[in-house]
Amino acid sequence: MTVTTTSTAPAVYSTDVDIVRNLSLVGDEITGTVAKIDEQQLAGLAAQLGQSGRVFAAGAGRSGLVLRMAAMRLMHLGLTVHIAGDTTTPAISSGDLLLVASGSGTTSGVVKSAETASKAGARIAAFTTNPDSPLARLADTVVIIPAAQKTDHGSSVSRQYSGSLFEQSLFLATEALFQSLWENTDVPAEELWLRHANLE
Repeated sequence: MTVTTTSTAPAVYSTDVDIVRNLSLVGDEITGTVAKIDEQQLAGLAAQLGQSGRVFAAGAGRSGLVLRMAAMRLMHLGLTVHIAGDTTTPAISSGDLLLVASGSGTTSGVVKSAETASKAGARIAAFTTNPDSPLARLADTVVIIPAAQKTDHGSSVSRQYSGSLFEQSLFLATEALFQSLWENTDVPAEELWLRHANLE
């Protein structure tokens, strides 16, 4: 009996031409996309973060991972931050802010979190590509990231796979938010460092 196997190993490249080209591709797409984000929308979100009692973050997949990074930085800044779904996360309530992200604005778990937050009287800030989405309609503050949605495989907006450009731009947008909030305080980096995890 003959057994035929098919290799699924990635192709091995003999030169770095593709890597250099794709580094430029990714960098150029990110630069072009973040340049189109409305700075007033981001400034409005910064103001919301500065006025919140507690911040809750909810996202799925790679967008959720980016929000976890953002939540960590907000915690370093001294905000009380929780990740939706973690075992020690308390109930959201009036005066709190839910920070959510979904490229399509239709991710079921994220939309459900926003609905729950709205019923509890919390404010909602959303990152999405789709201003007409259910998530955007639920949000008090919306930041539109003009990237392709993950199911838009024929998009002329990005040559990258799926929602990569949205997630990359989301990361830079949240980093800019943190930097702006930090610059509006007189807190030195050494004080932020004291809040870094020491049980790693």
